[in-house]
Amino acid sequence: MFGHALHPVTCGRGLVVGGGQVYPEINFTLPPMAVTAATLQDALAQFRQMAEGCLTRVAALHVPGVVLELEHVLEFTAEPSWGEALTAEVRAVLDRFYEEEGIPCALRVTVADIRDRVRPPRRRSGAELDAMFESFSRCAQAGADILSIESTGGKELADPAITACDIPAALFAVGVLGSRDVAFLWRRIASIAGAHGRVPGGDTDCAHANTAMRLADMRYIPEVFAAILRAVAGARSLVAYECGARGPGKDCGYEGVITKLVTGMPISMEGKTSACAHGSAVGNVAAALADLWSNESVQNVRLLGGDAPAVMAEMLTYDCRLFNEAAAAGRAGLLRDLLVASDVRLSPQAFVLAPETAFALAQAIVASPPDGQDADYSRSCAAARVAAQEIASAAAAGTLALDAREGRWLDRFRRELDGLPADVEALEHRVAADYPDLVRPGEYPIEP
Repeated sequence: MFGHALHPVTCGRGLVVGGGQVYPEINFTLPPMAVTAATLQDALAQFRQMAEGCLTRVAALHVPGVVLELEHVLEFTAEPSWGEALTAEVRAVLDRFYEEEGIPCALRVTVADIRDRVRPPRRRSGAELDAMFESFSRCAQAGADILSIESTGGKELADPAITACDIPAALFAVGVLGSRDVAFLWRRIASIAGAHGRVPGGDTDCAHANTAMRLADMRYIPEVFAAILRAVAGARSLVAYECGARGPGKDCGYEGVITKLVTGMPISMEGKTSACAHGSAVGNVAAALADLWSNESVQNVRLLGGDAPAVMAEMLTYDCRLFNEAAAAGRAGLLRDLLVASDVRLSPQAFVLAPETAFALAQAIVASPPDGQDADYSRSCAAARVAAQEIASAAAAGTLALDAREGRWLDRFRRELDGLPADVEALEHRVAADYPDLVRPGEYPIEP
């Protein structure tokens, strides 16, 4: 259910996420501009202005609670002192808002994964990794209540695998390499959060599954590929919670429906209000289990209704009012089911986010062997196969519209999933032969 998590999270200034209400999480960023030492003060001033505009608007609309999110552009992570200054700037605005309005609030900071700036990326060492961890520490000290990241482990292989619709290679990149990288990062992030009394939020598979989602939206790859990869992303992003994350999970991790069902920890989601950043086929169904409701990211541009971040804050607030009024009236289940029904028949990507399908995926993941070096592989295979089976069954029953082209792709992917080797080493050898310059397992050792 939206607004309810088995394990609510208390963070920031009196905000309880997953404790019965849905709150807006407003994500805003700069307009196109270079962030340099010469422009830093202008950038900080713009973030201050955006935060003030958003909070002024939601206070006027009597919001019961709010989260602001700062997603680092690369420069704010590469120069940790800049990210620290940004956090302190917005923290001051948020603290003043709380003192004046008394409205519960929190600040999420999402540190950028800048390791891809070097190719091939170094995942376990190097200046980029050092800057990331330093940025986490500085931002936590400067007042970030929730720490998150959109980690990119495996992306150097996932990108060509996705564009080639190569299911085995994509599964290896996301489910195996990505999962190992998440484990490595989140043990350290959770430790940093604990040292500063902050909340380790969660990861998102934006780097892989959202890439597939966008390409499918533009008709460059089949939707069924993106839907299957989203299921694999659920197994991958779950690793963050196993390594210390507590939620709320990050908004652009649509696979959060799976992690919430497995862990009972709250999630942030985005849907129709993320159209300011990208299109999708999941505008309503994404809200079904949301505890925070976000807009993805909007640039600081002027619209007729005001600055875009404040406009998005208003839209999110009205959505959250509807969620919370439905719950107060005892109609939350009806609203949830309508949100699902309005999308789920029209796209396999929406179908895999529906609570019933996500529950089947969650069951498949937790039923997989929990230990050993093949654990991530086993869970990813199970999630992918169940997703393909559920999509095929719904299409056969006429409850999911799937055209002939998508159907042919689905048949191919099911055969490829059925033909996957039993152990991860065999798949690794196969993928390495097809992508000899991209697969570097030495950058992804298994964590003890």
